[in-house]
Amino acid sequence: MRFTVSGDLPQPDICHCSMCRKQSGHCFASTDIPRISLSISGEDSLSWYRSSEKVRRGFCSTCGSTLFWDPPARDWIAVAMGAFDGPTRTSVKMHIHVGEKGDYYEIVDHSPQHW
Repeated sequence: MRFTVSGDLPQPDICHCSMCRKQSGHCFASTDIPRISLSISGEDSLSWYRSSEKVRRGFCSTCGSTLFWDPPARDWIAVAMGAFDGPTRTSVKMHIHVGEKGDYYEIVDHSPQHW
């Protein structure tokens, strides 16, 4: 499976909520892309897990890579920053759900933090 995003990547959020940490193994960095800007090929390798009533998480069923955080009712989809090849030419916008972050690390950059 492959995907492309048209246009520049918006600045990513880094989520520290317990669900993202459990799903990804640590905090989860993703950028919110307008759905019309995302093109996916080889969707037969894309699997979805409904993690709540409002959100599903997409992953590659071939390699297991985390790819998407998708709130279907919205006009955007979050794409995992680690899924991009090459330079992204962006930087962290903010940290979210920092009140749930793990006790084993500190947030040391100067990006805004939201509880």
